[in-house]
Amino acid sequence: MLLLAVMMMAMPVRADDSIPKKKPWLKRVIADAYEIVKDFDRFDTNYITPQKYNYTVMLQGTHTYERYTLRSGAGQSVVLAPKSSLKLGPYVGWRWIFLGYQIDLTHLRDETRKEFDMSLYSSMIGIDLFSRKNNGGYFIRSVSQDGKNYNKQVSHMAFDGIEVAVRGFNLYYIFNHRKFSYPAAFNQTNVQKRSVGSWLMGIGYTHHTTKLDHDRLRSVIEQKTNGDVVLDSTFNISKLNYTDISASVGYAYNYVFAPRWLFAASLSLAIGYKYTVGDGDRGILNFKFSEFKFSNFNLDGVGRFGLVYNRMRWYAGASAILHTYNYNKSRISVNSTFGNFNVYAGYNFGKRHRDKKK
Repeated sequence: MLLLAVMMMAMPVRADDSIPKKKPWLKRVIADAYEIVKDFDRFDTNYITPQKYNYTVMLQGTHTYERYTLRSGAGQSVVLAPKSSLKLGPYVGWRWIFLGYQIDLTHLRDETRKEFDMSLYSSMIGIDLFSRKNNGGYFIRSVSQDGKNYNKQVSHMAFDGIEVAVRGFNLYYIFNHRKFSYPAAFNQTNVQKRSVGSWLMGIGYTHHTTKLDHDRLRSVIEQKTNGDVVLDSTFNISKLNYTDISASVGYAYNYVFAPRWLFAASLSLAIGYKYTVGDGDRGILNFKFSEFKFSNFNLDGVGRFGLVYNRMRWYAGASAILHTYNYNKSRISVNSTFGNFNVYAGYNFGKRHRDKKK
């Protein structure tokens, strides 16, 4: 036995018996990042059926909505809204990435409107990106003073003395992402099998710019109301430029009311901190804590709704996303509401490798 032990100690150690070498740090980082990305779409197949196809083509029509309400501290209010637009165009997609282009059928020669809206959804997180700029084409929808409205006198009166721009994003986390699927309702990359809900939590950032020609607005309203309404001087804001930073909480529910049918609804309420910035400022980068005021907190909201019929190979449905923001001061308050209503139909093709034998 002693001889055997000595012989074993004298034997050279094979490379296979040594401590395994670690992967290069770059490969480890890539592998870890890949696992994190994969975790975005890991779910319980008892509740969610994964998409079996890699590619899709889709035709979508979009109806846009926009409305601005100005209120003075004296009790006057003016509602302005542009003519709604109707867009139509094709989309192509690879898994959860969609690219497309829509033609604005109602403003073919109108260069005053520039809009960009994009939403990305995974099982775990979602993000809304938006940018809107409108330099004209507004109408006065209503005017009220001391509890009395003058809608008949001013309704549908064209008014080009306002310019509005808003850009920003909303990022949110879906707590019950193993069972609840936003993609099933809004980008059809999988199918919700059973009804379920989830709490949401998110953050948001928007930058708003409003320019108003007070003299022109006053002139139009006084003329149409025969001098019964004299516009409050507090509307003489010329330019309102502010940034909104918000934290939100909400709840979403996917209701499977019949095989392959899904109705989705969610509402998120956000506490937004709004502060005015100068023309040369760049939003959050120029914020000074010494200017912090509790009165700058306001309540905002985001609503999402969807109805979809999905047979996996082809699908059709409708969806809507609505944003509302409030800016309240003692002299003037501004409510801006905008959103999109979509109707679509699409076809999936190119089975994924794991499903080719099924």
